[in-house]
Amino acid sequence: MKKNKKLAVVAAVAVIFCALGVVFGSKTKAPAPVAASAAAPAAAATNLYAQSLNDLAGKPQALSQWKGKPLLVNFWATWCGPCVQEMPELSALANEEGANGATKRYNIIGVGIDSPSAMSEFATKHNIKYPLLVGGMGGTELSRAFGNTNGGLPFTVLIGADGQVRKTYLGKLKFDELKADLAGL
Repeated sequence: MKKNKKLAVVAAVAVIFCALGVVFGSKTKAPAPVAASAAAPAAAATNLYAQSLNDLAGKPQALSQWKGKPLLVNFWATWCGPCVQEMPELSALANEEGANGATKRYNIIGVGIDSPSAMSEFATKHNIKYPLLVGGMGGTELSRAFGNTNGGLPFTVLIGADGQVRKTYLGKLKFDELKADLAGL
């Protein structure tokens, strides 16, 4: 009987604290979203090109090697369902762009928010043809600089040849829209 009384008291206290949390939580205003300034995306692209990230073989790759040509940067992870769904189509798009020895109009790179081993296994299994770079948790910070304030994935950035951010995409890509945006570069 004594045990049941203690359990009832603990349950009552828990209910009181939950109720207080609901009351105070509903009265707290959510912080206003931070609007990115017009200079922020340009600075983010400049910062991106100043970075060096390891490829899947562990070799550092300067992102500046992709400067001067439109660049599609896809932030992704192996544990992200929509990322996994869109990557084969991104790989096909990259293959089309480099097919038949044609001069590439744009480049595609993937920045993984994941471990090198998981990324390497995924790339092999799914035959991903474009460069994949290991961003780790620092990759999340890179994506936030482009306006991805919550760090959601997948997050893709389209940067023009002039280094200006043309568009960002949060969530699974709509490839008709993406192809139209790429054609407009």
